Amino acid sequence: MASLSFFQSFDHNLLFTLFSLLISALLFFLTRKPKSKPVNLPPGPPSWPVVGNLIQFARSGKPLYLYMHELRQIYGPIIHLKLGNRTTIILSSPDLAHEALIQKGQVFSSRPPETRTRAIFSCDKFTVNSATYGPYWRSLRRNMVQGMLSSTRLKGFRPVRESAMDKLIERLTYEAQKNNGLVWVLKNVRFAVFCILVSMCFGLEMSTEMIEKIDEMMKTVLIATTPRLDDFFPILSPFFAKQRKRVLQVRDEQMKLLVPLVQQRRSAVRNSGSDPSAAPFSYLDTLFDLKVEGRDSVPSDAELVTLCSELLNGGTDTTATGLEWAIARIIDDPKTQARLYNEIVSTVGDRKVDESDLEHMDYLNAFVKELLRKHPPTNFSLTHAPTEPATLGGYDVPVNANVEIYYSPISEDPKLWSNPEKFDPDRFLSGREDADITGVKGIKMIPFGAGRRICPGLSMAMLHVSLMIARMVQEFEWSAPDPDGKIDFSEKVMFTIVMKNTLRACVKPRVKRT
Repeated sequence: MASLSFFQSFDHNLLFTLFSLLISALLFFLTRKPKSKPVNLPPGPPSWPVVGNLIQFARSGKPLYLYMHELRQIYGPIIHLKLGNRTTIILSSPDLAHEALIQKGQVFSSRPPETRTRAIFSCDKFTVNSATYGPYWRSLRRNMVQGMLSSTRLKGFRPVRESAMDKLIERLTYEAQKNNGLVWVLKNVRFAVFCILVSMCFGLEMSTEMIEKIDEMMKTVLIATTPRLDDFFPILSPFFAKQRKRVLQVRDEQMKLLVPLVQQRRSAVRNSGSDPSAAPFSYLDTLFDLKVEGRDSVPSDAELVTLCSELLNGGTDTTATGLEWAIARIIDDPKTQARLYNEIVSTVGDRKVDESDLEHMDYLNAFVKELLRKHPPTNFSLTHAPTEPATLGGYDVPVNANVEIYYSPISEDPKLWSNPEKFDPDRFLSGREDADITGVKGIKMIPFGAGRRICPGLSMAMLHVSLMIARMVQEFEWSAPDPDGKIDFSEKVMFTIVMKNTLRACVKPRVKRT
């Protein structure tokens, strides 16, 4: 359930539009007294007064991950950037990531202060992802993992997944029939994933129209929380009154849409009595009477909306974009598609793939692992922050500094991987290469993060990706719209790393064996 880091979601185009406002702020900040005690910060490009390195980044005209790739060639695997009022430390080597997340995990397991916008939607950091390391976080994470995402609980949602998979196949079949075999991949898989999460979250029967309405609301929330210039320069906040008003409006719309669902679920649970089938289990059930360490009250309706939104937004785009990259890879290499299909047939025969079959599909599991190595959901980890003055790689890291892990230099490090630029699931077969995606046994690829703040939805995400790939390959033969067409693997950053050109594929139903 990883989500977009604050660091990589900033839109550098805003810097050009609002540069004049920075000049106004410059005189104010220059009058501030400098820190009396110097610190040994990591190397990095020289920064400008007040604005730090923001203007340099904007003038580069490059996406942040490409800009960071260039800086890494100059300054090495640990870099310091000053982004307005934020001290940012970027790590891009397995040793540094291991030092921060595993060796010094307790120190680096907190989050930096929230922007005012995000604090509105997180109820002042009352979520698993954003909570400060401490009692609130422990209570919320323990509840999510044990009460919702344990293997036992996940098995209980099998009927939900089966229904969503069947509907996905129906949607793809219908769309292909209407469009000469062509389907939009991301749109369809994303909706299937969202349907699963909505059911898991609320435990209510909903119409397609209602689910789509919730989905649009969640997208609006993500847009509303995109960082603005005043997040880096609070003194500019008077210039953003209109944007703050819009944020409050979006939050109000979110509450009006989701609170009735919360109340409906609460009523269903109370009225179920001795018949548990009257109210199938949902995430909300674990939250109504949740006792959070250090608080006397149970979560408010606003906090329940926030926690549900975290599950929905955290688990949708990360999974859906991975599935789009997966289909792109099997179209690009017909031999890979054939191997996946043959493994499915040899494992399940003519019956529909069941999730219990997945553990017996070695090539599928290797394919998914390679997918996560080459196409992690985000370029950067969710932001970490030290709870006390600390060091990394021999350099000082101040309290509340933004500490980011840059993934691709690790997952494509030629010292760790053979032919890292090649998409090769076979590297994970026969013991030739391997990697523990949790980072516990060593960091070679950590698409879900590592250490104490590792994504709690790791198991759920792996299950959803593997099951959906298996079902889609079992039901359809996938190819490019143009028989001679090549897949463009260029990427861009939205809420996650998506294909620059949204994938449209040609599907042909498999011939059922008799």
